[in-house]
Amino acid sequence: MFARKIYQELKAWKDTKAGEHALMIEGPRRVGKSTILEEFVKNEYKTYIFIRFEAVNDEIKALFGNLFNLNRFFLLLQQYFHVRLYERMSAIVFDEVQLHPLARQAIKTLVNDGRYDYYETGSLISIRKNVKDILIPSEEDTIQMHPMDFEEFLWAMGDEMSMLLIRDSFETLTPLGDGLHGHMMDLYRTYMVVGGMPKAVARFVERNSFAAAEDVKRSILNLYVKDAAKLDADTGSSRATAVLRALPSNLERHDKAFSPGSVKKDSAFRDYRRAISELQDSMMVNICCRITEPAVDQENHCDHDDLKMYLCDTGLLFTQSFNALKLDSDEVYRSILNGEMGINQGMYFENMVAQELVMSGHKLFFSKFPHEDSEKLQEVDFVTVRGRSTVVIEVKSGKRPKMHKSLDRYMDKFGDRTGTAYVVCNRDLEVCGDLVYLPIYMASLL
Repeated sequence: MFARKIYQELKAWKDTKAGEHALMIEGPRRVGKSTILEEFVKNEYKTYIFIRFEAVNDEIKALFGNLFNLNRFFLLLQQYFHVRLYERMSAIVFDEVQLHPLARQAIKTLVNDGRYDYYETGSLISIRKNVKDILIPSEEDTIQMHPMDFEEFLWAMGDEMSMLLIRDSFETLTPLGDGLHGHMMDLYRTYMVVGGMPKAVARFVERNSFAAAEDVKRSILNLYVKDAAKLDADTGSSRATAVLRALPSNLERHDKAFSPGSVKKDSAFRDYRRAISELQDSMMVNICCRITEPAVDQENHCDHDDLKMYLCDTGLLFTQSFNALKLDSDEVYRSILNGEMGINQGMYFENMVAQELVMSGHKLFFSKFPHEDSEKLQEVDFVTVRGRSTVVIEVKSGKRPKMHKSLDRYMDKFGDRTGTAYVVCNRDLEVCGDLVYLPIYMASLL
């Protein structure tokens, strides 16, 4: 059981809204939703009932079809689970509630009854078939859960100090120095390769083996492919599966914008609109849309048909990229960490920054714009908002991070509407006027 930051969010919600609302933890498969929620209700309530809809029998599911007699409903639940419930001191959890939509619809009635607190976990909960013919309760709040971030990964490794130093360096704009910077980069590259899926992290911590973590990540990827196939089954196509499989090759390209032709020759974006939307709803991927001009109200300047797509966890992206290699995973990944394999690190750095921004609560946008000094459209990787101004982020993984013509042209054109510009790279922190070279292990602090 790893420490997760979401635990404090759950406590804050319980103190302010429990009894008046239910809480849904939404997230991609295998990020630890059920684990953290069961730990929470075990610690914070006198008793609890945890209903796992992927495992319960039809008799229990049938209870949600008739809620006219709530006294009997609660008596039967207590009998089935051999747990006594206490008014205002017990919780009921609906785990993977998308598997039984009637239970989700019942939340309104159960919350209004007021005896107990209610929590839900869900993946794919917004997919059409999982909300068809039910009323989504207005009494339901949602918290999104993501893979473990870098700080949580460090905690799992027994390191509670490094992120404190990193945060201080970021806030004071003070470089760490060569020795400490090199150490933090080694830690961060390890985090990138292992990823933030709790079971993969647990296996790595237990055995100090990339290969052991790799077995877990392969099983998660296989699960994601099966989920994509389920999405395709509803439309009679294979588009979601094809998009998911093509993600690494799209990121490998210089122009990382989604290209239908890279999935299937002569296809158009409209052919994939639904598949992309459902992959995004499943939270298997993070979508980054083009912003037409820098503005704090980014959604009002967004082109949803011009987008980039990133995998929800960079460790899974490594696994997907190297899945065909018939080599020892420990040998491969240690070679990558030592810089001995000529791979395109840029796609992994960029995927990682996208992941960090999403985990910090940002929506993803990039900019593509004309400039008088070039016949080609210029592009910067991310544009986000901090405070009252937009912030532009360029990601550089190579040895010359100070070569960034697109970013320079962006600042030339939009600098009067932009705050600080960041180059996220593998170098120590350096400030050059309004431009900050930021080591990638600080990306979460943006």
